[in-house]
Formats: sequence, C-alpha cells, structure tokens
Amino acid sequence: MTRTAPEALEGQHPMAPTVAEPSSWQLRLRRFGYRPPAAGTLSIGTRDRLDPPYTRPSPRVTSLLGLGPAAADRLWRLATWGGPLLVAAVAGVLRFWNLGKPHAVIFDETYYAKDSWALINQGYEGAWPKDIDKTILTNPDSVLIPTDPGYVVHPPMGKWVIGLGEKIFGFEPFGWRFMVALLGTLSVLMLCRIGRRLFRSTFLGCLAGLLLAVDGLHFVMSRTALLDQVLMFFVLAAFGCLVLDRDRTRKRLAAALPEDEEGVLRPDAEIAETLRLGWRPWRIAAGVTLGLAAATKWNGLYVMVGFGLMTVLWDIGARRTAGAVRPYLAVLKKDVLPAFVSVVPVALATYLATWTGWLVTDKGYFRDWAEKQDALPGGGGTWSWLPDWLRSLWHYETEVYNFHVGLTSPHTYESNPWSWIVLGRPVSYFYESPAPGTAGCPASAKEKCAQEILALGTPLLWWAACFALVYVLWRWAFRRDWRAGAIACAVAAGWVPWFLYQERTIFLFYAVVFVPYLCLAVAMMIGAIIGPRAATERRRTFGAVAAGCLVLLIVWKLHLLLADLHRHPDPDDQWLGADVAGHVGLAAWT
Repeated sequence: MTRTAPEALEGQHPMAPTVAEPSSWQLRLRRFGYRPPAAGTLSIGTRDRLDPPYTRPSPRVTSLLGLGPAAADRLWRLATWGGPLLVAAVAGVLRFWNLGKPHAVIFDETYYAKDSWALINQGYEGAWPKDIDKTILTNPDSVLIPTDPGYVVHPPMGKWVIGLGEKIFGFEPFGWRFMVALLGTLSVLMLCRIGRRLFRSTFLGCLAGLLLAVDGLHFVMSRTALLDQVLMFFVLAAFGCLVLDRDRTRKRLAAALPEDEEGVLRPDAEIAETLRLGWRPWRIAAGVTLGLAAATKWNGLYVMVGFGLMTVLWDIGARRTAGAVRPYLAVLKKDVLPAFVSVVPVALATYLATWTGWLVTDKGYFRDWAEKQDALPGGGGTWSWLPDWLRSLWHYETEVYNFHVGLTSPHTYESNPWSWIVLGRPVSYFYESPAPGTAGCPASAKEKCAQEILALGTPLLWWAACFALVYVLWRWAFRRDWRAGAIACAVAAGWVPWFLYQERTIFLFYAVVFVPYLCLAVAMMIGAIIGPRAATERRRTFGAVAAGCLVLLIVWKLHLLLADLHRHPDPDDQWLGADVAGHVGLAAWT
C-alpha cells in the first residue's frame, strides 16, 4: 500500500491519485533541483501536459504598447510567422549579398563544385584534370566535363543540391554557392519555427533563429559550396519533423482521453496503453530527411540512431502522461515496430534513390565491379545471387569507408573534437595578400593587403553555449524537461561520434551540424535568465536586462557588418567585410 504524506494531499483534486513519498536518493538529489515524477499523472493539467498552450505577450507589455485585447491578439497571430520571416530575411541578406565574391575556388569547393557540375549533367562524377580551376573561373563555357569516372568519397545528395544551383545560374562561384546559401537561409526560418514549437514561445523561437543568423560558422558555411551545410539542413529538417510528430501524437492521445463531469481531462490507463496512434506522416518525413542527410555525408547515420531513440522515448513519455501504468511495454507493443518502419526502411530507400544517376549509367566509378568479378575464375562468390548494381554499390561503399577511417594525413587546420566547443582551431578557407594597386588593394597602401575567409563561430555565442549545455543537461537530468533532452540529444548526435575517430583528420567546420541546437540551448538559458511569467516584476526586469545585454553583445558584430555594407557598396572596390563573428569573414581588407 502506498504511503502518502499528509501535506502532499492538501489542495489535490479529490479524484487525483496519491503521490508516493520520495525515496532517500530522491531527497538527496533535491538539493540539486531534482523533482521526482508523480506516482501516476494528475488529472489536473493533463491536457496542458499533453498539448501545452503557446505563451502570449504579457498584458503589461501590450499595455505599454497601447494595444487593446483585439489588437494584441492580431499582433500575436501576425508574429507567429512574421517574426520568423523577418529574422530569415535578415539572414538571407547576409548570406546572398555579394555571394559571388571572392571570384575564386575556395577550400574544398575545388572538389564539390566540379563533382556537382558533372553529376547534374551526366549522372556521375568525372575525373577532372588537376589544373582546371583557373580555366573554370575565366571561361567556364570552354570546360568539357570529363567522361572518365572519378573516385569520390561522399554520397551524391549534397552534390545534387549544389549542382542544381549551377544548373540554374551557371558553372561559376555564384552558381555553386547559391543552393547552399538558400538552405542556410531556410535553416534560420526553420529554427525559428522549431524553437517556437519547442518552447511554446514565439520570442524564444525567433531568438534562436537570430542567434543562428549571426553565427560566424553558419554564415561562412552558408556562403561556401561544401557538403556540411547541406547535411545540417537535412538534420534540422528531420528534427523539426519529429517535433511536429510529437505534438500531433500527443494531441491524438489528449483527444482520446475521457473528461469528468467538470470537463477535466482524465488519464486512462487502458486508452493510454492500447490506443493505436495511426498514420504518422511527419515521422515518415523525418525518415526521408534522415535518408537525405546520410546521402550527403555518412555521419547522418549517427543522427538517425540518436533521433530514432529520441522519438521512441517521446512516445513513452506521452503514454505515461496519458495514464499508462506500463508505458515501456505499451510502446514496445504498439509503437516500436511502426517507428522502425517509418524511419529506417524509408531512409534506406531515400539513400538508394539519391544514387539513381550512378545506377542508370554504366560509366560510374566501380559501376561494373560485380560484372568483372563474375567474369573471374570462380565467379562472384557467395553473394553472386544479389543484383550486380547492389554488389557494385556495396563494394564502392566499403572502399569509401576504408578511405575515411584511414584518413590520418596531418593537416594545418585539423582539430580535436574536444576543442570545437571553444573554437580552438578555426579553418582558413581562403587567403590572399595582393600588392598595393592590385586586386582591389588601394594604391595608397604602404604594404601588402590581406584578405581571408576564416570559418569561425561567433565566440561569445559559442562560449555562452558552453554554459547553456550545462544548464540543458541539468534541466534534463533533474527536471525531466523533454526540451532539454531533445537539444542534448541533437548536440550529442552531431558531436559525440567524432570522438570515436580522433586519430582521423577532422576539422572544426564539421560542427556546423549541431550549431542550431547550440542556439536553442542558449535561447533556453536566456529564457531561464528572464524568468518565469509568475516571477515578480523586479525579478523579470533584472533578468530581461541581463539577457538583453548578452544578446546585444552576441549580435554586435551584425552592426559592424551592416556598417561595412554602408561604407563599401561597390564590390569591385572592396569585398564584403563579413566580420560577423569577430573574425575576418569574406575577405575584409586589413
């Protein structure tokens, strides 16, 4: 029989289940902020726990603005999309302004720009001559696509994306950067909306998007034709799909629960444990986007594992909140198999679909490997009964995996994953030091000028994220906050796997995959600094001032960038000074 503390019963709904006394270890953890879960789910607030309402502006704020209730409601509804679109517009201006500068092949663009051009035109990557970059920049129309297949070490999806921009705008820097800049801008819009749904706050959602818009690493990666920004986009899209699926599922559970005579939603163990959650299109969409992520770079597979576990745990929490006595068993019976089918086979089919160009040609690298194996004495071996294309693709993937795990050549800009969060070793994408009077360097300059593209996150944002991650982990461990758990899971899925390959040559810019979740963590921490709505006006005022100072310091470099745009409107006179992150971004003269 459950013993109940008398004080725990005071003020409870008469039909609410009793709350068991916390154990000794729970009592000890309370000094760190731990709150033990209730024994069963209280009926009061069950609807809000399953489908929390969105926060609206405080009456004090609307009264200061001189708005009546009707005007305040219209403003709130307008802000739900207007705010994110405004933040995305700012991000778009920063990412598209003077996108074709520098007119050069930057860092690994030398691989992906050419491979994308070959892929979009002939379905497979070609073996390009070593000294073709200068010809591409001066006279791209004269460049012939090589028909000999090239050996590439990444799946094709990211190159399909880059190649689409080249197909529209031509084989030149603006063309191969266009789609990456577009996805970078759209990712800011998505993060605003994801953050809004996550925190039930338009303000915090837009704040997370703004932080992403002014992050230096995300900014530089949005203006460079590399695969990692494309990967980041698909991973973020998958995260958003799963958050939408979570909300939709919990609404379905809430709609199925009974109400008592007072109209209060009541938990029901039978419904919570037996209800089939039906068609879940957003989870299938997550499977598609996770497949596209893995088809861009293979570290998307680790994300699929992390997100798959996360969505199953969300189902457990939903059924427990709805009243399930054995939520783990209920999810095992009702949800695990549909979750697996919705994500893994869908992702695999999507991955294979991105190889269509290679599959339909007979000239792709290793495309005829299986056929050649069958022609050897003894035939193709144990797996000869499989289709030739599948065996050839498997062999190709095996060779690529061996390449990646064996890539240990030292590089000037390589870094250990431990150092990423504090920006220990940024990567220089481009550097040039022209003499006075050449390449835009003023003739009056006494010494050579210098221009550089440095992939470096906004320092204060990333350093604040170090504290925000600690807060998020505390919130998840001791307050059982699912939002904190989701952010921690996304960061871990994008970061932790790299610790398994510390001997491999790896770089800081790989961290762009989890930058959006650092911004969500900082936004969540800023929300805590501002304080809950129930706090005193004095508490929220001090919190708002402190949070405002932090945000202003983070976005201060945006002001410097806009000043550069005003002072140097002619791109031929001086390149855009992209000093968003306290670094020389897209080649500001020094």
